Amino acid sequence: MSALRAVLLAALFLVLGILAYEYWTGAPIPRPGLTAPNTTGTSGAIDVERARERGAQFGEDAAKTAQVVREDVAEAAITSKIKAKMALDDHVRARSIDVSTTGTTVTLTGTVRSGEERERAVRLARETNGVSNVIDRLDVQR
Repeated sequence: MSALRAVLLAALFLVLGILAYEYWTGAPIPRPGLTAPNTTGTSGAIDVERARERGAQFGEDAAKTAQVVREDVAEAAITSKIKAKMALDDHVRARSIDVSTTGTTVTLTGTVRSGEERERAVRLARETNGVSNVIDRLDVQR
């Protein structure tokens, strides 16, 4: 089994070496049977103003996308913190509670065994950094 691992590890290092060489030199390693693609030159004048406008638009779009990603990551982090707190708490069944986050507002849904468990789950959510509001939609089993 260790011989197979050694062969696989050697192959991995070989592939990583080839990729590193191509990355740092910018030139692909010549491979038999592969030909370089035909290149086509450009002709005509370049509209610099239009290129700047498109570049600015791409920059704005990238900034908007980055902001959305940051917000999504922050929401996921809050949700994960709350679920982790509940999982570590002996008085809360974390698997029966769904946590969803929109901005800094957390919504708890699901079924709990008692009013005390409900209060504990809501308190854990409220005490989490980044949470400004907790919406309690938990049902107590009868």
